[in-house]
Amino acid sequence: MDGFCMYLYGVVLKRLDLHRAALTILESAVHEEPLHWGSWLELASLITDRAKLKMLSLPDHWIKKFFIAHTYLEQQLNEEALDIYRDLGEQGFSSSNYLLAQSAIAHHNKREVNTAILTFRELRKKDPYRLDNLDTLSNLLYVKEMSVDLAFLAHHASETDKYRVETCCVIGNYYSLRGEHQKAVMYFERALKLNPQYLSAWTLMGHEFMEMKNTHAAIQSYRQAIDVNRRDYRAWYGLGQTYEILKLPYYCLYYYKQAQHLRPNDSRMLIALGETYEKLDKIQESLKCYYRARCFGDLEGMALLKLAKLFDKVNETEQAAAAYTEYVKENYDSQTDNKQEISLAFKYLANYHLKRNELDEAYEFAFKCLSYEESKEEGKALLKTVTQKRGQEDGEMQ
Repeated sequence: MDGFCMYLYGVVLKRLDLHRAALTILESAVHEEPLHWGSWLELASLITDRAKLKMLSLPDHWIKKFFIAHTYLEQQLNEEALDIYRDLGEQGFSSSNYLLAQSAIAHHNKREVNTAILTFRELRKKDPYRLDNLDTLSNLLYVKEMSVDLAFLAHHASETDKYRVETCCVIGNYYSLRGEHQKAVMYFERALKLNPQYLSAWTLMGHEFMEMKNTHAAIQSYRQAIDVNRRDYRAWYGLGQTYEILKLPYYCLYYYKQAQHLRPNDSRMLIALGETYEKLDKIQESLKCYYRARCFGDLEGMALLKLAKLFDKVNETEQAAAAYTEYVKENYDSQTDNKQEISLAFKYLANYHLKRNELDEAYEFAFKCLSYEESKEEGKALLKTVTQKRGQEDGEMQ
């Protein structure tokens, strides 16, 4: 068989779930026809981790670097992928639109939203009618709630080619941002009629069903996404969320673990795992998750608060006070919406220092309680108690 027939044979074996045989055949296909990118893509979909990638026998060809970078990107090894793309840019591919698109996806995966949007804009200036990866750009615009930009993108994509799956996903995201979830589902379904293996459409449709409180349909959509690509952490995470709504914490734990395995450095996965362990009264595991989320950047700023509350729950008052102190240091002066949580932290710290007879610190935190409606009355009571204690101490000294 030549390289093209081997490619077709590999695709058939993969569809039959004969993955080991498919891997061997596709490995031979890239040796026979190294410039057939389809063979490389099918081979990449069978690589589940870095160790498996290293075991492959690949041709010594310039396209091999493109394959390795693509595989790294699929495995969420985004920094490693970006390094290869930078090297390729310096080796004669600096004007490649493909490299620019892949770099934008890597920044998207790293949640560097602004950088990813700027990279996509640069790409669109170079090739305004390119629809590949526009669904990823629409996700970024959705996250930033840039409704005008998303509307323009949907209109442009529809005028360019309304029968592309990317176009359907862009329009679906546009309707989702407007809160028209039924219309969004209709466009994601249209995308799946065009290509039933299109991963983004399954995942996005699952999100829409979640918004519509249709957990059964959401579960079906996320499961379909996993069937298409088991490395899609968003689908595993989505399943965890649906089972959390259904109050099935053991199922929830399994799916969050799968998502965290695929995104080991993502603090959101660790926070979700920690919350699930907490519901199951596995306190030490929960604390470990919150600590790790803190170490990995704590994207949503929740780890310290979770740690403080959990330490308080198990009567580790010194640890709770330390976590609350760090939390207010980081959030008190910032433009945050967590006023209720900050007021709770001030109340806790005022009471903590009062019990330890550290009256200056207790007074400072009690006074700060007055700035919040939620803690104003308790703050007044605490200030009164501090004043009385100071009076007693002064009387004893005399």
